[in-house]
Amino acid sequence: MVDVTFIQPDGRRETYSAPIGDTLMDVAVDNGVAGIIAQCGGGCTCCTCHIWVLEEWQDQLKPAHPDEDDLLAYALGRSSRSRLACQVRLTKNLDGITAEIPSES
Repeated sequence: MVDVTFIQPDGRRETYSAPIGDTLMDVAVDNGVAGIIAQCGGGCTCCTCHIWVLEEWQDQLKPAHPDEDDLLAYALGRSSRSRLACQVRLTKNLDGITAEIPSES
């Protein structure tokens, strides 16, 4: 198991334990994290699980697949830290990963 923390736009932090192999989207959906709609269910066909991964975790992530990068063009508030939570699969080295939920406004 690894710990995952989501930071809501109001600064509230939510930390959950999840099995290695799950995605950040799985963790968010399983725990009812507000702001992660996951409309496509992890098929990488929408951007309703858009997150900002904290800078210190960027080097631990695999680069975004070109399909993910294309979809992120439609994400509100896209930044260099933007990822689709459905495309970030948990590994042992991601224990403690923290991601921010972008504000809808």
